[in-house]
Amino acid sequence: MKQWLEVLRNGLSFENPLTVLMIGLCSTLAVSSKVEGAFFMGIAVVFVLTMSNVLISAVRKFTPDEVRIPIFIVIIAAFVTIVDLVLKGYFPSIYSFLGVWIPLIVVNCIVLGRAEAYAYHNGVWLSVADGLGMGAGYLIIITGLAAVRELFGSGKLMFLGQTLVSFGAAYRGPNILLLFPGAFILFGFVIAGSHALNRRLAARKEGSA
Repeated sequence: MKQWLEVLRNGLSFENPLTVLMIGLCSTLAVSSKVEGAFFMGIAVVFVLTMSNVLISAVRKFTPDEVRIPIFIVIIAAFVTIVDLVLKGYFPSIYSFLGVWIPLIVVNCIVLGRAEAYAYHNGVWLSVADGLGMGAGYLIIITGLAAVRELFGSGKLMFLGQTLVSFGAAYRGPNILLLFPGAFILFGFVIAGSHALNRRLAARKEGSA
């Protein structure tokens, strides 16, 4: 259980896919202008990453090394199709906002990378931890980034048609936060903060060892 929790924590901090491994950045910067879109994108990645990790790990001993990548893509595509249909049927506004980024989860570097680097070489139980940790790490960063961009860029925070926070009609925020340059600048601060936190956690871990 200790190893399982350690693998889970790695995805949240020391091996966070966005701030440490620096993969999956395109979708992060593209859909993080609205918190509801970013949240559902994060949930989709958590689901696809965890379920594909489980299935790939379960069949790894029967998967020929020469065709493993096509098999990975087929498995990932199956779960992405489930997400795509659920969003289209029950959350059409979210589906419209996310657009092509949902189908592109099939080739998202996070999902395919963890299938190749972890699930293919480890058991199902640890692969679940890796999928949940990496997915949750992605979800937290992309949702937090979107919350800051939307709140300070537009002056309000919306979720499924409800206003969660509003600075009032008189607020005029910096529109750059809603554009790609603002996303890059803000994400740079997120990376810096994440690295500082990881260094502190590593020092504390060494001190308690």
